[in-house]
Amino acid sequence: MKLHIRSGDTVEVISGVDAGKRGRVLKVFPQKRRALVEGVNFIKRHTKPSTNNQQGGIIEKEAPVHAAKLMLVDPQTEERTRIRRKRLDDGSSIRVATKSGEQISEPS
Repeated sequence: MKLHIRSGDTVEVISGVDAGKRGRVLKVFPQKRRALVEGVNFIKRHTKPSTNNQQGGIIEKEAPVHAAKLMLVDPQTEERTRIRRKRLDDGSSIRVATKSGEQISEPS
């Protein structure tokens, strides 16, 4: 299942508690239609002491956000935009920003 966002994209949250925040997509979960975004949707987890975390205690970390709440930020205009898919002659498809009409470069 394809989503309109990929890892490395810059997105903006359009609804919910974190509305208006921007961040980079760290990981995408296509089956669940969710994405992990840097600096958005923090949750608190109570952890026991372990080899990785000697102290234990309460840790804040990002949780996945539903893809419907995320909108891609166009790298050229720095505005949020919808995307379209355009078929190339060789049969592959590329993502194109709806507002500017520019091709969205593949995240590295």
